[in-house]
Amino acid sequence: MLFDVARTTVAGRPALTVRGELDLATAPHLAAAAEPLLQAAGDALVVDLSHTRFLDSSGARTLMILARRAREAGAELHVLVPRTNRPVRLPIDLLDLGAAVPVVASASEIGTVVARKDAGT
Repeated sequence: MLFDVARTTVAGRPALTVRGELDLATAPHLAAAAEPLLQAAGDALVVDLSHTRFLDSSGARTLMILARRAREAGAELHVLVPRTNRPVRLPIDLLDLGAAVPVVASASEIGTVVARKDAGT
């Protein structure tokens, strides 16, 4: 299996769990899976990359597009990537993707991020 995206739940929020490689060939599948969730006017979406083995610039670009689409829809987007997932964390860190996309290392951080926003900090 090179790629799979499945609807799941993370930290009580709707999520898309990505398994395999997120690259030029598979990034459009993630975008297509996210679109109906963002259009449903939900208030949150998590993209779980815990089981993703590879991320290229096309995958990173798709995450940036999803972050923009979520903001436009008034939804919170969080990209979950454990620090131990070095093949995915490395390009995220090198591209400074966290500046444009809310990246968290664990599901427990998602509630904290939302709580900080609600508190105005």
